[in-house]
Amino acid sequence: MARRRKAEKREMLPDHRYGDPLVARLISTVMRCGKKSVAERIVYQAIDLANKGHEGVEADPLIVFRKAIDTIKPRVEVRARRVGGATYQVPSEVPVERQTSLAIRWIVMFAQKRKGVPMARALANELRDAAGGQGGAVKKRDDVHKMAQANKAFAHFRW
Repeated sequence: MARRRKAEKREMLPDHRYGDPLVARLISTVMRCGKKSVAERIVYQAIDLANKGHEGVEADPLIVFRKAIDTIKPRVEVRARRVGGATYQVPSEVPVERQTSLAIRWIVMFAQKRKGVPMARALANELRDAAGGQGGAVKKRDDVHKMAQANKAFAHFRW
């Protein structure tokens, strides 16, 4: 942890097709070994596949994507605090920026775990499942919330 000064937050540039910084963050999370064009192709195909079932030509193509992110965002999480030689799992609220980062990371992680399916289709299925309130990322969020609920007795250690 830096002791001198706080690290500057860099603003994320929006992506080219939709002009949305959230999509640009998803592309950066999917990207491996600096292959951004491959990651862009995967994400754009996934968004198109996830929106296949929705009618309405004038509708926003990012409906499923935004709904999935909002569904998965964790509100509380546990953090380890060391008090008097013992380590406690203390529940604390999650900052908005971290909520979004965790949601995107979990979507990509569970899409990668779907073996035998192309990444674009796996990401589309995960987005669709998350928007519907099911899937691996939603289960992960529920587990994090259950852990925080179970350790509510240690909330007084928060500072």
